[in-house]
Amino acid sequence: MEIRLSAPRFSAVRFLPMRETPRPQGTAGGSGTEHPQPRPGRALAHTAGAFGSGTPHRSDGRPPHTPRGARHTGPAGRPGTTPPVPGRPALLPLLSVLLFGIVTWQVVAHGPLARLDERASRALAGRGPAPLTEFLADLGNTQVALPVLAAAMAYALWRGRRVQVLYAGLAMVLVPALVVPMKLLVDRVGPLTTETGYYPSGHTATALVAYCGAALLVDRRLMPVAVLLTVATGVGLVLRGYHWPLDVVGSACLFATIGTRRSLGTAPGRRTGRG
Repeated sequence: MEIRLSAPRFSAVRFLPMRETPRPQGTAGGSGTEHPQPRPGRALAHTAGAFGSGTPHRSDGRPPHTPRGARHTGPAGRPGTTPPVPGRPALLPLLSVLLFGIVTWQVVAHGPLARLDERASRALAGRGPAPLTEFLADLGNTQVALPVLAAAMAYALWRGRRVQVLYAGLAMVLVPALVVPMKLLVDRVGPLTTETGYYPSGHTATALVAYCGAALLVDRRLMPVAVLLTVATGVGLVLRGYHWPLDVVGSACLFATIGTRRSLGTAPGRRTGRG
């Protein structure tokens, strides 16, 4: 009977090599355990520090080089890394200043670009329905543009964005501070008059700073509407014969960076979310 009872034990030991070698099991105080080695063709576990949960981890148990919590989001809040690019924010101001210098030089020297500008203006002046073009030109009046900016500033102030409100007010103050000396310095004659002081366009500058600044203070998704209103102002001024086309272009270049996202949207102390 003892021989018959021990036979199954020898049989069990005999069949152990036929099975997969069991992995070593470590105890709480054990010192000789090793991490399980992944088999070929089998996916790794998905958690950092524990197996089978759902977050990628290194095979040696260390956390990944870039954990999810430390990743930067893109400009629209989407996942992704957006490292700062040296010189990138200064590209728009540089191009604007360069184009403004070229346009101003052509106007002062009465170069080929200025002569083409005058021919184009004479062909465009008086075109379109007068009530519509007059309405578009009036969008650059301070009586129309300033209340829009003031309402946006009041809303932003109510939201606690005092720094951005201050920037918007200073941007509007810069309009007459820069436009008036330039008008006196260039002393350009108007399209349908012998009077001077038409370069750059103050109405265009007022519309750009007021509408774009208001869009940035309230909701950046309104920026296309603000740009459309600024372009409509310039079109109305040219079609009514109040300004040469280069007056509008030069003014837009001069103030292109005044009410941009960099000066208002990313100012210190900005709150996250809408606004």
